[in-house]
Amino acid sequence: MFQNLRSEDRGALLHEGADNSVLSAFVEIVFDNSDNRIPVDKKVVRLRRAVASKKDEYYLDGKHVSKTEVMNLLENAGFSRSNPYYVVQQGKIASLTLMKDSERLELLKEIGANKRKQIDQVVHYLEERLRELDEEKEKLKKYQQLDKQRRSLEYTILDNELNDARNDLASMDDNRRKISERMSHVDNEVVDVREKIKSFDKEIKFSTRGINDNKAQKEGVEKKRIEVLKVVARIELDLRDIKDRILNEKLAKDEAARDSQSVRMESERSKSKLAEISKVHQAKLKEEEEISKSIIDHQRQLSILYQKQGRATQFANKTARDKWLQKEIDDLERVLLSNRKQEGLLQEEIQKLKDKINNLNSYFESHKSESSKLESTLAKKHNDYNDLRRQRNKLQEERKSFWMEEANVTAEKDRFVEDLVYSQEKLDNATPGEIIRGLNCARRFIREHQITGFVGPMLELIDCEESFFTAVEVTAGNSLFHVVVENDDISTKIIQVLTREKGGGVTFIPLNKVKVPDVSYPQSDDFVPLLKKLEYKPNHRRAFEQVFGRTVICKDLQAATKVARDNGLNCITLDGDQVARKGHMTGGFHDYRCSKLKFVKTIKYNKEAIKKKKEHLKNVERNLNKKMTDLVTKQQQMDAESDHAKSEL
Repeated sequence: MFQNLRSEDRGALLHEGADNSVLSAFVEIVFDNSDNRIPVDKKVVRLRRAVASKKDEYYLDGKHVSKTEVMNLLENAGFSRSNPYYVVQQGKIASLTLMKDSERLELLKEIGANKRKQIDQVVHYLEERLRELDEEKEKLKKYQQLDKQRRSLEYTILDNELNDARNDLASMDDNRRKISERMSHVDNEVVDVREKIKSFDKEIKFSTRGINDNKAQKEGVEKKRIEVLKVVARIELDLRDIKDRILNEKLAKDEAARDSQSVRMESERSKSKLAEISKVHQAKLKEEEEISKSIIDHQRQLSILYQKQGRATQFANKTARDKWLQKEIDDLERVLLSNRKQEGLLQEEIQKLKDKINNLNSYFESHKSESSKLESTLAKKHNDYNDLRRQRNKLQEERKSFWMEEANVTAEKDRFVEDLVYSQEKLDNATPGEIIRGLNCARRFIREHQITGFVGPMLELIDCEESFFTAVEVTAGNSLFHVVVENDDISTKIIQVLTREKGGGVTFIPLNKVKVPDVSYPQSDDFVPLLKKLEYKPNHRRAFEQVFGRTVICKDLQAATKVARDNGLNCITLDGDQVARKGHMTGGFHDYRCSKLKFVKTIKYNKEAIKKKKEHLKNVERNLNKKMTDLVTKQQQMDAESDHAKSEL
């Protein structure tokens, strides 16, 4: 009714009120698709229609789809547009129940008029049809007469053709059986191919993610390469400048050597001249010294004469003069004695200073050797520090590669977890609900009370090649979910708990109570005992013999029928067709994709793979952290030793 909406119709559908106007609205239906009625590979399907003033769009699980696709999807699910009686327009029931009598009368008149028109049309159609039937009646009589003759001729022809057809049918049955067997194998191959396609799709997603990571890593490496090229270019320019500087310094050194040679020669000449001048200078100095001495002597004599002349005038007589001279002599002797004492003290101080200088020289010499040792130690520490820095950079690169590996392993682990969850869900769907509840309750009871002797369901104890999965599952049936325990006391306790807590139902196989059938297998190439194709622990053998002891695998249904009749054994083919020793047969198509053993094997494999991935990441991270910790500790120790050596130096 609302498939084609005009712009004003869409506007009228939107809410109007006192608040701001609404620009868009949507309605959504959520379908339970657990029975795959809607051809979409999801358990829940959401169909949404969004309406705005200028748009009218449909969305399937958040993905935009066209109106035609929506209609086709609903048609496939059984919602037909030609038979819309499962839909009642909103408000119609209420309007009909609240109608006035006059309105209801008008509605009935309208319905009666429509019915009358339909009846008139039907009557007219019947009258025309009666006329046609009268004509056909006459033709039928003629036809029956001719038909008797035709049938007699056809009988003779068909009898001959029937004999030929029976012969052809027998050969066609043989061909059909062969084709059926071939088709069964082809179906299994198709199932395997589909599974491989799914695994390839997952690997493609994983590889695509790795390619994207490699692209990002490549971009980072490219940036680093450009930076390194810039550094190399800068270093080359610096190297070129250093080479030019070295060349200039070599030229300057040669020129300085030449200048030094000329200066040395000039110095030799100057030294010879200086020697000659020194001789003349020494002679002149001696002459000057003699002249200075003579001048000093003359000045002393002149001073004495002046003093005599002065004293002659200063003192009245000789006694006064001698007294004054004696006083001067005494003062000079006291000064001389004081000067001699001072000289002795100075000589002692000079000797002490000389001893101290000698001690300091020896101290300097000893510490100079220690200083050279410390400098060599610091140089060695510096080299070791550079080595540690290179090791640290190498470990940093290892850590980056580890982070990339961690991302890849995490993505792969997530893929395993996804497969694990999917397989677990499929296994839960294929297992009866009562058994799931019973197993969960039993495991919880065993775990809480730490009871030993609970082995587990047969489904989890079996291991064999995938080609035997169908035969094993069909043979075991619900026995796959029987729980193996070591003795009947354990099963009794668990059954009491299940009964008390209403926790579902479980069938137990106590190993101490199992009676193993005594079966002897005749030697034949037509079959092989199923037990020989199963792998299990030796202490679980009695439980497996109870379930699979009387069953053998045959190559086809004809061989299975013969073996069951001649040897009294239950027979089964790889396709799951059964022939019981009592004579009844069971068979049909078995979907390999729903194999419970396959789900269990996938769950076990994924759990082991996830565990290995986690342990691998943990070991790599532990080793890397240990290396980093050792390196940092060594670097800190070296820094402390270097700081101590610097302070000593």
